[in-house]
Amino acid sequence: MDMPDRTMRGQVLLFFCVLSLTSVVGQVSYSIPEEMAKGSLIGNIAQDLGLDSKRLASGKARIFIGDSAEYIELNRERGVLLVKEKIDREMLCGQTMPCALHFQVILENPMEFYTAVVEISDINDNSPIFEKSDMKFKISESAVIGSKFLLERAIDPDVGMNSLQSYFLTKTENFVLKLKDQPDGERIVEMILQKPLDREKQEEMILVLTAVDGGEPKLSGTAQIHVTVLDVNDNAPVFTKTVYKASIPENAVKGTIITKVSASDADKGSNSNIMYSISNTVADVRDIFEINELNGDLILKSSIDYEKARYYQIHVQASDEGGLTDSCKITVEVVDINDNKPVINIMSQTNVIPEDSKPTTIVTMVNVQDIDSGENGKIRCGINENIPFSLKPASSSFFNLETDSDLDRESASEYNITVTCSDEGVPSLSSSVTLTLQISDVNDNAPVFEKSTYEAYIVENNTPGLSVFTVKATDADWNQNSRVSYILEDSSVNGVPVSSYVSVSVDSGIISAMCTFDYEQIKDFQFHVKAQDGGSPPLSSNVTVKIMILDQNDNPPQVLYPVQTGGSLVAEMVPPSADVGYLVTKVVAVDVDSGQNAWLSYKLQKTTDRALFEVGLQNGEIRTTRQVTDKDAVKQRLTVIVEDNGQPSRSATVIVNVAVADSFPEVLSEFTDYTQDKEYNDNLTFYLVLALAVVSFLFLTCLVVIISVKVYRWRQSRILYHSSLPVIPYYPPRYSDTLGTGTLPHVYNYEVCRTTDSRKSDFKFGRAGSQNVLIMDPSSTGTMQQIQSEKSILDEPDSPLEVRN
Repeated sequence: MDMPDRTMRGQVLLFFCVLSLTSVVGQVSYSIPEEMAKGSLIGNIAQDLGLDSKRLASGKARIFIGDSAEYIELNRERGVLLVKEKIDREMLCGQTMPCALHFQVILENPMEFYTAVVEISDINDNSPIFEKSDMKFKISESAVIGSKFLLERAIDPDVGMNSLQSYFLTKTENFVLKLKDQPDGERIVEMILQKPLDREKQEEMILVLTAVDGGEPKLSGTAQIHVTVLDVNDNAPVFTKTVYKASIPENAVKGTIITKVSASDADKGSNSNIMYSISNTVADVRDIFEINELNGDLILKSSIDYEKARYYQIHVQASDEGGLTDSCKITVEVVDINDNKPVINIMSQTNVIPEDSKPTTIVTMVNVQDIDSGENGKIRCGINENIPFSLKPASSSFFNLETDSDLDRESASEYNITVTCSDEGVPSLSSSVTLTLQISDVNDNAPVFEKSTYEAYIVENNTPGLSVFTVKATDADWNQNSRVSYILEDSSVNGVPVSSYVSVSVDSGIISAMCTFDYEQIKDFQFHVKAQDGGSPPLSSNVTVKIMILDQNDNPPQVLYPVQTGGSLVAEMVPPSADVGYLVTKVVAVDVDSGQNAWLSYKLQKTTDRALFEVGLQNGEIRTTRQVTDKDAVKQRLTVIVEDNGQPSRSATVIVNVAVADSFPEVLSEFTDYTQDKEYNDNLTFYLVLALAVVSFLFLTCLVVIISVKVYRWRQSRILYHSSLPVIPYYPPRYSDTLGTGTLPHVYNYEVCRTTDSRKSDFKFGRAGSQNVLIMDPSSTGTMQQIQSEKSILDEPDSPLEVRN
């Protein structure tokens, strides 16, 4: 790379360095000579910044240098800066002094950055050189003393004392060298005629021009000057200006005329013909510009870039055919055009952030640069809307992407954040980059059941271990935090731990029966199930589950009336004058099952005279179906079957004895004749005495039985009171229908208040009617008539009795 290119690149690098961070934690500076070997130590940056080398490793320390990243590297383990590639100061900075590399040291967790500067000092590694090793002049012999001849300058890429310091010309009587300093610091080399030339004595001469720098050791370069002496051209061209100024936009097309220079020559003829040429020794100027040698128009030869060079200095020489010359300088200023988009660099990026991160947490740092100038280089940045993040400036070219509100992974687990930066040029240019940010889960959601309460049904007599129902809870969290376990909460049902009844699967939430349920003992119960997630700490929620036991037809009907005694026969009386539809009695039965399993129906299975009686299908009432006649047998025997409506149905049978007679003597005689042998009819007195004895015996026996039954029922009520079984109430031998319709006017009217799931049943018996019931013992020869209106077995005669168990 030649000197102008290196100079321009150094200027651009210096411009970028100026745009570096101004808000830093610390700053260090180093100075090294150029051309140091690869791997050479620059300095211990960890020690100079007061950092532990472990901090460099944990913070993923790295350096950001831009285009110069190839020259310096950071060794995290040692905490030192090393030369990555050999540095050529001339290639890096050209003529710019001082030459320095500006970079930032960036650390993460927490994010920190430091500014460092490495100054590159020059060594004398370049000799002065002439672009043209042979310079030719045609000088008229009439040239006056003091005539000036502009020589090509030598170029030395080094700077300071190592740069070009002086010129030497081989000893000659005719010419001397003169160095002329310009206001901009440049030095023009002129050869001055100090003694007139004489073509007749020496038509040509060759001189050596030597350029020497100031390094140690000194380096030099040479060029030959070939002088041809011409005849009489004693006027040199003269420019109208010594300095011309022009400007051109950087987007100007090739062939654009930038400006025009003009020179005049007082001579006439061919000696006044002027030729224009660019005399710069910087090659890139000739590559970019050209001049019309006849009219002096400066023309753009190739494209230009403001970001590479902001101005150019072009030296133009005017020469006549006699070899006389004059020079001027054209300063071309390049006008910036907004032709560069902002460049976005992600300095440090966090790909995952927990959802409980507090607002203002830094997610990443963004560096933005626009190499345009002025308004074209001013940058404004923003991010897409409706996301819980904001982009805040940290310095002139750095921005922090921060959280600005609470995050919720369950609402959004990932964000695509687009950072868009635009300049203020006209038209504005912009660029964007998209960052993908994952939100990591935090256990902030408790499991939620699908329902607020659950109801499940199970048929009684189930098999232990049967799956009854499944509860389901979901957790909006993720992974382990959403893994739900189900736990049966401790509670009791009727004093028994609920775990004896049901169990809950920890993983699936399946509720299983632990025992066999009996509807007659327990009809429903409820408990609580807790759903707990796998977070730390775990979160949980409860739900109420109610189990309903469904009835099975596992109990047959129980006949309450008529009471079936072991040895005696209870007979219902029907007068011979009874009309059709006469209510003989009513079969009363109950079924401890429920629903249709307890719906009872009554059917007549056997009867002495099937045409005389019928039984109500639903109410169990036995009525006459025709008029009773004298031909009908006094003693009628009916077998009634009671069936429930279960599947399969269960049944019970009861025998009803009916006596067709107007009075008890008739009944007694009929039944007595039926049960006694004919041989005793002759001695009626004997049998009357015997009957009296039997009646007395039966009276005493009944008294003992009544007392025993009462004691037995009292004991049974105590047993039932302490158990959870439903109570099957006892009905007295005389009863009426529960609706009190009076269909049985000669028996007890009663009210029943009971619940199948209660241990207490209430009975209320009214006054007895005047119905007569004949109780007969077929094994004896006597009969006993008992008036039931006198009192019930358990009631007082003059007031209703309430029995509460």
